Amino acid sequence: AYRDALTERTRERVPRDWALTQNNLGGALRTLGEREGGTALLLEAIEAFRDALTEWTRERVPLDWAMAQSNLGIALSTLGEREGGTARLLEAIQAFRDALTERTRERAPLDWARTQSSLGNALLRLGEREGGTAYLLKAVQAYRDALTERTRESVPLDWAGTQHNLGVALSTLGERESGTARLLEAIQAFRDALTER
Repeated sequence: AYRDALTERTRERVPRDWALTQNNLGGALRTLGEREGGTALLLEAIEAFRDALTEWTRERVPLDWAMAQSNLGIALSTLGEREGGTARLLEAIQAFRDALTERTRERAPLDWARTQSSLGNALLRLGEREGGTAYLLKAVQAYRDALTERTRESVPLDWAGTQHNLGVALSTLGERESGTARLLEAIQAFRDALTER
């Protein structure tokens, strides 16, 4: 349906609507790609998000631009998990950081928190592959930032999901560091998640 729409909703005729349709096409392709496995659909999703970004520029429509950047980041992160290596994860991290320049806590607190959580996911995956603790520490910080707006009272299931991801990051960090402090923090994060999950 989105592809059919693009035959009439052309970039030349209605550029912003074309960008919206490209963004929505990317979302559908990404979701389908996440469910089906492989990389072809995710690559198509990335292309659609990048197309949307040619019209949804930061200068013209900053929040739409940030949304498309965040969507691009999610698709790149999923692709990076499947492909191995770190290049796609690094691209995803950059897309999330770009999104956060406009998707600020003051302007759009829940979108900011969602993007922080997605950034945390990409940093966690990169940290798992890279070794060391630098990316894991950044993932922990991103999840903790997200939890300042993703509260149990306002969005309990998102809060629980972020607590779970925080627990995974802390647990991985705890395996690499000496001592038990990070592991104890991970246990608490998982217990917190279980109060809503």
